[in-house]
Amino acid sequence: MLDSLILNFRGELAALSAALIWAIASIIYIRLGKQLPPLVLNLSKSAIAIVLIGLTLGLRGDFLPETTPAAVGLLLTSGAIGIGFGDTAFFEALNCLGVRRCLLMEALAPPLTALLALIFLGEQLTALSYLGIGLTVAGVSWVIVERVPDAGRGNFRPLRGVGFGMIAALGQAGGSVMSRAALASTEISPLWSTLIRLAAGVAVLLIWAVFQQRGKQGFRPLRSPRLLAILTLAAFFSTYLAIWLQQTAFKFTAAGIAQALSATSPLFVIPVAMWMGDRVSPRAILGVLVALGGVWLLFGG
Repeated sequence: MLDSLILNFRGELAALSAALIWAIASIIYIRLGKQLPPLVLNLSKSAIAIVLIGLTLGLRGDFLPETTPAAVGLLLTSGAIGIGFGDTAFFEALNCLGVRRCLLMEALAPPLTALLALIFLGEQLTALSYLGIGLTVAGVSWVIVERVPDAGRGNFRPLRGVGFGMIAALGQAGGSVMSRAALASTEISPLWSTLIRLAAGVAVLLIWAVFQQRGKQGFRPLRSPRLLAILTLAAFFSTYLAIWLQQTAFKFTAAGIAQALSATSPLFVIPVAMWMGDRVSPRAILGVLVALGGVWLLFGG
């Protein structure tokens, strides 16, 4: 029975697993962001993930996937938009708004994804699924906006942060829909789609770094073995593993549902905060319960 449950909901479970990993990674990245510019941070963690994926594909003997030029084009565009521009914008918004405000902006991605999937893919969801997306986003937002100390307050730049937050949300939504279109129509594996998307993202970032003409200075902190080790560990979980899980979600469930479940990262911060001895208010717990109700509908809708 358990095997059947996992098989039937493998896309949804993969999305939730990715959200758990990103919740922990966000804490690490806000610290790394104090030492590395957003462009350098994104480029470095993506390049590390490409190496890890290449090693994994080699060990598995998984070469030359069966796909189509159209699907490859969609994945390349998805990576350029979602990883190249979207992730860089997210890191910039993280620096300007702090973790909670930045994640609140990211909560716009699921409804945008569902809307774009409906328009461009004709992906119809049930009424319960739309209600589930709404409840999930509402519960997550309720948790995020709770008035607690925010790590990003010292460098608070709201206008710049909101602008980059919108770019990040649009990049996530557009990239998600393109990934879903490619994965649902071909037999390409989620790991290969992750590699193609990351390669496109890195290409965009390299061009961006050349135009900025400040690349070498930004990479200097990586001379620290300790910093490089932390970045490698973060890249392994947040980019290599989590994006692989996210692509698995897009392979096996609707884009709007996958994006909504992937956006539940703030919910996983609550038990971590309680374990660390932080006080969690009834308001935050209520937000978690609302979001969990939405998640339940997404599994059943």
